[in-house]
Amino acid sequence: RFEGSEFVKVALQAVKQTGERFGIQHLVNVIVGLEDDYVKSYGHFDLPIYGKGGDENTDFWKSIIRQALIYQYLEKDIDNIGVLKISKRGEAFLDKPHSIELAKDHDFTTDIDEEEESSEKAPVNAKAYDPKLFEMLKNLRKQMAKEKDLPPYVIFQDPSLEEMATTYPTTKEELAQVNGVGMGKVNKFGAAFIELITKYVDDNDIETASDVIVKSSVNKSKAKIQIINQVDRKVDLEEIAETINHSFEDLLTEIENIVYSGTKLNLGYYIDQAVDKQKQDDIYDYFMNAETDSLEDAFNDESLMDYSEEEIRLIRIKFMSEHAN
Repeated sequence: RFEGSEFVKVALQAVKQTGERFGIQHLVNVIVGLEDDYVKSYGHFDLPIYGKGGDENTDFWKSIIRQALIYQYLEKDIDNIGVLKISKRGEAFLDKPHSIELAKDHDFTTDIDEEEESSEKAPVNAKAYDPKLFEMLKNLRKQMAKEKDLPPYVIFQDPSLEEMATTYPTTKEELAQVNGVGMGKVNKFGAAFIELITKYVDDNDIETASDVIVKSSVNKSKAKIQIINQVDRKVDLEEIAETINHSFEDLLTEIENIVYSGTKLNLGYYIDQAVDKQKQDDIYDYFMNAETDSLEDAFNDESLMDYSEEEIRLIRIKFMSEHAN
């Protein structure tokens, strides 16, 4: 056995920083610094926790997370199969860490592993999608992006299309449950996708099952509700960060999670004070013409070298909120 408090802390921080919307495999990938399609798509390589556990292997971190579940620092989200949340005990531990003794080299397989082996695994490890439907969805996205003069990723990103091609959502409610979608995007872009999927399901006699869909609605924790309400009231972001006891960087991460979950936030009142109009236009134009919304790519782009990471993140939030939600 060994002292594991620092490892549990890393695991809980990974759950928190990714918005309490993912399962074990994705969390482990973030912790060890694996840059797969899903880590890239959700921008999780920009999180402070990304790669923090790279000195240990994936099996080690799976064991840490499973033991955190057993000792009730984490809990399963009853509404989202396979998704992990921080429990009250876990929140208390993050506020006031204490010694935790963990077992080494032991099989701590839990029932959540069985869930991760089933179809709900799609959002974090989706490879078993319907390739024919996936290509049809990509073509529809390309056509819609051209009509609306938007980059394709603004419509829906590849992991969202892969999940659609796995779970076959045929109603607005089901489509809104797909990771990276939300009702805002459904209302803006969803009708044609629902129509295509419904026709495909009917033509191919496919039986759908809504119970395998992992929901991705905004986790309306107290902090997120406060953020949404205070942004609506046009409170300065520094003041919001202080109110919820977050650093400014962590607040931006929370806001990014909210926006990427389909909730529209208008930060114009703050951005107009904090970012020069010409800078706003330059960064906005970059994302309008970029192939992806990757922050890493934006930070390294020569045209944005003179702009701060904070400025780029703020304008990306504005861009995605205006065009994707």
